[in-house]
Amino acid sequence: MARRRRGRDISGVLVVDKPKGISSNDAVQRAKRLFNAQKVGHTGALDPLATGVLPLCFGEATKFSQYLLSSDKKYWARLKLGIATDSGDADGEVIATRPLENISEARIEEGLRFFRGEIDQVPSMFSAIKHQGQPLYKLARQGITVERESRRVTVFSNELVAFNGDELELEIHCSKGTYIRTIAEELGEVLGCGAHVTALRRRAAGPYNESDLVSFDELEAAGAKGTLDSYLQPVSSAVREWPEVKLTDNTAYYLKQGQPVIVPQAPTSGWVRLAEILADDTLRFIGVGEILDDGRVAPRRLLS
Repeated sequence: MARRRRGRDISGVLVVDKPKGISSNDAVQRAKRLFNAQKVGHTGALDPLATGVLPLCFGEATKFSQYLLSSDKKYWARLKLGIATDSGDADGEVIATRPLENISEARIEEGLRFFRGEIDQVPSMFSAIKHQGQPLYKLARQGITVERESRRVTVFSNELVAFNGDELELEIHCSKGTYIRTIAEELGEVLGCGAHVTALRRRAAGPYNESDLVSFDELEAAGAKGTLDSYLQPVSSAVREWPEVKLTDNTAYYLKQGQPVIVPQAPTSGWVRLAEILADDTLRFIGVGEILDDGRVAPRRLLS
């Protein structure tokens, strides 16, 4: 007998402003309780130290969370020079203290050149990447270090926006899987003084940015007023930046059966969001698809 899920069967995307000091999973559980939702998941973890844009997928939206996981991110970071920690951030233990010698904006700008474009990064032992089923950070807390393969990531921009003595601030736009703490550690080594992250804020994740944010305080107040669901963005918002393909009811029928279809004036390549034209000429999001080499639109992930 199938186990019945508890909670409401609701779907959508909630873009929370994750507060400092809690994990992304803590944020998921808090939102799940507030909404009394059956199913909620996040779209890429933020460290407890970090704040900012954390999209949470409810119900059917979890089918599209993979596209948010693989999306670009934007961060603001504050770095402390002269002190290195084992974790690369302020939550770690200090492992080295070095004097600042001849540190200037010009030297920092010169150092930042190494952290732009395509770069190879070795993930931190304090990351959530798993080794034999165990998150690396759990092993690190036990004093265990394991070999990690470097990963190729892309830093589209990495700009110095403030520098004051032993602190600097960066604005970074990067691909998925980029570790800001690793950039901080390696920049510190380039400068010869060591460095770690003291504050980190995610400003954007895929199509979502700070204008989409809602705080848990706002959600608590909305819960008391019974207006919580108004903060859920539609499932389609997860791919709102993708080109849209509009399907007639007949074409949509065959596509829902898993068959690629021909759609006039569709894009010639890439991924698309799929919308069915209803009887009243409104559009209903039904999922995402991919353009095949022969120009047909193939379904890839559809709503139930």
